[in-house]
Order: sequence, then structure tokens, then C-alpha cells
Amino acid sequence: MKLRAFLLLLLSAAAGHAEKIVLRVGYFPNITHAQGVIGSQTTRTGHGWFEQRLGPDVTVQWFAFNAGPSAMEAIFAGSIDLTYVGPNPALNAYIRSRGEEIRVLAGAAEGGAALVVAGDGRIKAPEDFRGKRLATPQFGNTQDVAARAWLRKQGFKITQTGGDVFILPTANPDQLALLSTGKIDAVWTVEPWVTRLEQEGGGRVFLEQRDVVTTLLVASVRLLKEHPELAQKFRAAHVELTGWINTHADEARELVRAGLSAETRREFSAGLVAGAWPRLHFTADLAPAQIEGLVADAQGAGFLPDAIPLDRLFSGKP
Repeated sequence: MKLRAFLLLLLSAAAGHAEKIVLRVGYFPNITHAQGVIGSQTTRTGHGWFEQRLGPDVTVQWFAFNAGPSAMEAIFAGSIDLTYVGPNPALNAYIRSRGEEIRVLAGAAEGGAALVVAGDGRIKAPEDFRGKRLATPQFGNTQDVAARAWLRKQGFKITQTGGDVFILPTANPDQLALLSTGKIDAVWTVEPWVTRLEQEGGGRVFLEQRDVVTTLLVASVRLLKEHPELAQKFRAAHVELTGWINTHADEARELVRAGLSAETRREFSAGLVAGAWPRLHFTADLAPAQIEGLVADAQGAGFLPDAIPLDRLFSGKP
């Protein structure tokens, strides 16, 4: 009887293990993705913010991306279930899939994006960008689209491969060395890389985006179909974490600093994070009109040629 009981116990444990759900979440190692950075860091240290609220049957795995287009491709491939991402890649993914793959669950951050120029005075006015090299995190990401739209509004001809201003997709960690050595003239990026370019590269903020939506939380339609309650629990935990960040700024900054350092394998100073923090506003609220206004900019920059109604994007339903 003892052996039989032991075997039943083993079978029960194996069944319980088989039923465990793995939730795969994307984020970028940026301060604009503070909720994802904190989520990943607390998972790393065994005190997972999301795990504590999703229950013992859920395992959360975190995947870091450099920029939005890569995260959206991972959604399409079924490699991740949710991700923190900028609005333009989310829009592009929604329109590319004719509304079948992506849903926005909540806002995450506003502000924290800026155009930084070399500090030697080579760029003083918009017309000085002619013939210059401007880096963005990735082709088609939110800052890349913003840069292209802004340059077009200044009267420049911008193409994918050239034009009056050369736009060079460059991973955030690589931008500092290129700006410092004069291989690029400007960078359109997000925090903490904006402040890093200022503090370590002698860069100067030329234009700052304080009020634009920088980060969203999006889910795959597949997740909403297969685990709708889990998706809503994750959203609720995200909303709670966003509120906590705003009321516990010192603790939140330290978690973000530790998370960035662990993920990028380079030390981020407390001063760097503190310098970047005031440029951001963390909020889970999101008005669809805030995103709809970005469609025109994206179309003007040559993206989203076949825009469709966005009603399902914000429905929270499959």
C-alpha cells in the first residue's frame, strides 16, 4: 500500500507539473519599459511581481528585445504571448495581420524619448540635419517612425536607404560609441540611452517627446482565446505595478537599475537612472485617440499604407 500511495503521489505531481502554464513576455531593456524590467528582475531574484499575482500554476519567462519590430515578429511566430512595445510596431503588426494577431491591453509609459545631437554645435537648427547621419533603434520602431516623420515635416526627402538625411538603425547600446567618435551626428532614442548620451557622450537634447505614448502592453490574440482570464490577471498585475512605480519611485528606480545592469551585462549608475526618470510618466491609462494620431505620421513616413479601423485593437477581445 505504501508503494502504491507513493506511485499515486508521483503521478499526481507529474500531472500537476504538466498543467503548469508558461507565460512568455517580451520587453526591452529601457526605462520606458520599467514594468517589464521590474517584472524580469523580480523573476530573476525569485520574488516575481507577476508570479505572485498569477498564482502557482503559472511560470513567467522574460525575453529581451532591442526594439519593437523584433518583438512583433516573435508574436507572429508564437514565440511570446505578451510584450511591452512602442505604439508604431503594434500598429504595424495589427494592420499587417488585418486585426487578427494583436490586441492592446493597457498603456505603460509616456515620454522618455528624444532626439539627441552631437554636442560640438554641428547641428543647431533643423536645416543642419541635411547630409547628416541619424541613428534610431531599429527600422520601423516608434523612434524610427518619429524621426522620419519629423524630418519630412522639415522638408527633407527621406527614403529607406538614403535621401537628404541618412537614417541608420543602430542598437541602443551601440549608439554612444558612434556618437562619441563622430560616426553618427544624432540619435533618436529613449531612456536611459538619452541621458547616457548626454552624460557620457556629451550629447545635447535637440527635441524631446514628453507627452507621446512610448510604451504599450499588448497581447497575442491566441493568448486571449486560450487563456482569457490569465491575460486579464496579467493586465491587472501590470496596472498595480504601474501604480506602485509612481508611489515608490526610489525602490522602482533601484529595481530598474538592477534589471538593466543584469540584462545588458553593463553597470547602470543610480545617477543615470535618476537623471532619466523625470522625463517619463508611467500610466496604464490609454485613450485610443492617442494611438490614432500616430497613424498619420506613420503613413507620412511611408509606413502603414493599408491602414484599417483600429476598433478591435483596443477591444481586449480575440
